Amino acid sequence: MQTRVRDQSPVRLLDRFRPHRTPAGVPKLAALKAFGGLRVSDPRLSRTGETLGRIGALEVRLAHRACEIRQAQRLRFDVFYQEMSAVAHPATLLARRDVDPFDAVCDHLLVLDHAAPPTRHGPAVVGTYRLLRQEIAEHCGGFYTAGEYDIAPLIARHGHLRFLELGRSCVLPAYRNKRTVELLWHGIWTYVLRHKVDVMIGCASLEGTDPDKLALPLSFLHHYAHAPEEWNARALPARWVSLARMAKEEVDPKAALHALPPLVKGYLRLGAVIGDGAVVDRQFGTTDILVILPVSAINTRYIGHFGAGAERHAA
Repeated sequence: MQTRVRDQSPVRLLDRFRPHRTPAGVPKLAALKAFGGLRVSDPRLSRTGETLGRIGALEVRLAHRACEIRQAQRLRFDVFYQEMSAVAHPATLLARRDVDPFDAVCDHLLVLDHAAPPTRHGPAVVGTYRLLRQEIAEHCGGFYTAGEYDIAPLIARHGHLRFLELGRSCVLPAYRNKRTVELLWHGIWTYVLRHKVDVMIGCASLEGTDPDKLALPLSFLHHYAHAPEEWNARALPARWVSLARMAKEEVDPKAALHALPPLVKGYLRLGAVIGDGAVVDRQFGTTDILVILPVSAINTRYIGHFGAGAERHAA
């Protein structure tokens, strides 16, 4: 849609191009550097360029340069705003990057294709995940997930465990295959081992903002994958939407699984459970759910599959 600006005053026009408000607790310098694609200097962040896994021309590793994070942000823009239905802030449209203040304090897992035409900064980034460890989150004001779910009681109940937030996952359409998924999980599993992570959490999305149109998959998650009290966390009261939109006897599990995004099905196969309630994210055009994956619950079959390659690189 074309935006008309001819009749707007300079002050009103400038107001339209101000970045989003920085989340509480994220340092202003971090937010500024994230918007510029740079990273805060923090010795606790992982900065190694070490390869975590490789299949053919595809490599997985952590970003260790600002230009690589910018490539990941461009990939996220292409997937979230161009391919999907996210509503872009004017500054996002100008930058053509999905920029978030949390980018400055997270590690960024990348899948690189060495066979694709290289960019001026190196191999093409074709997949990415954003990783935020608990000790970093506590220093910077909390997890991104806390903007949608009350996860503080969950973390308090398991004060002896280490949490890792997974987010901003996306892969270019041509690379949405088994090899890319395997590489991403090789990288995540290496990271989990290296940092002695006990629990992975994060929001996953179903496309669409009308929960009633998502009644089948949401109800399936409520009846078949709801977190037990020990691991449960509830959506914030002002944002909570019921998952239980159909009675259990009305849910066709096979059809429901077919309706779930591959990412969510992958989490469930690993042993993940789902928190209480969904959250409608109108900016991104999605309905979000909370995924909780204790490492102790991961199916040993998958640990053997992803762990074999990861352990070679574990510290």
